[in-house]
Amino acid sequence: MTVKWGVLGTANIARGCTIPGIQKAEQCELYAIAGREEEKVLKFQKEFGFKKAYVGYEELLKDADVQAVYIPLPNHLHKEWVIKALKAGKHVLCEKPLALNAKEAEEMFAAAKENHVILMEAYAYLHSPYIASLKQDIASGIIGEVDYIETAFLTQGYKEDIRLHKEMGGGAVYDLGCYCTTMILSLTDSEPEYVKANAEFGPTGVDVFAGALIKFQNGVRAAFNVGMLFPAGSNDRMDRLYIHGSKGTIRSEVEYNEAGELRYRITADGKMIERIVNAEQNYALETAQLARCIENGETPHITPAFSIKNAQLLDQVFEQIGY
Repeated sequence: MTVKWGVLGTANIARGCTIPGIQKAEQCELYAIAGREEEKVLKFQKEFGFKKAYVGYEELLKDADVQAVYIPLPNHLHKEWVIKALKAGKHVLCEKPLALNAKEAEEMFAAAKENHVILMEAYAYLHSPYIASLKQDIASGIIGEVDYIETAFLTQGYKEDIRLHKEMGGGAVYDLGCYCTTMILSLTDSEPEYVKANAEFGPTGVDVFAGALIKFQNGVRAAFNVGMLFPAGSNDRMDRLYIHGSKGTIRSEVEYNEAGELRYRITADGKMIERIVNAEQNYALETAQLARCIENGETPHITPAFSIKNAQLLDQVFEQIGY
């Protein structure tokens, strides 16, 4: 059986990442596209071969053949359209960050439970075998007990973009910091004891650079830096992950959501090991996993508990920076 997907919006991430992922994913059929501008909708239909095209999101949700909906709308619209899709009986994959705060996230998952459908937050990179390999190495004890995790994600700045609008959930922490917090939470099984954070704000009121220090109840410390800082139009970015353990370290410069031949370095017992992981397109892995949840009863890889825990951590960061 295949899952018929509807895409609720014509965002760049849908065009460049998730729609090609659905096309590649097992048990998935690219079925319907919806948007607010007819010209854009028809362009997407022609480009990707959608069977159905709708002007207006509500029209897609009325289509009984649509089983799962992918939502790449601006952050401030997630709650409204996720809940509408859930109430229409659709399973939902919603772009990160799922919600603007933990309370919204809890309401969205409650709506999913009430309507007997699945809601999963779209962190495609967490589906990668690269992440699975990192976790396996940590669990093996090769670097001992993890006591410090540091990650960074910096991109170009923007002259005009939805990320610059506070009322739309813009800013570096919402756009980039959520990657860092989910990475940290996926590598340490504990609750935060405290969070310290600060930020630099741009002229539109959003954070353009932010950093945070986190201490967990199990003693692990973590830090992250995020920013929309590099010259606009440069396409420059920096991704970094460093994991320190009692017996060794892991260092990686693999980009978030990267596919292909991915490498990271383990240093332990005076030796350096280079891990090479062959990773498929993460968005195909993500949509295929949700399809298996729908058809085969798998548990979503990104669970409600994980998404809520991450939203709570982001709430603490936002409180600290005064967003």
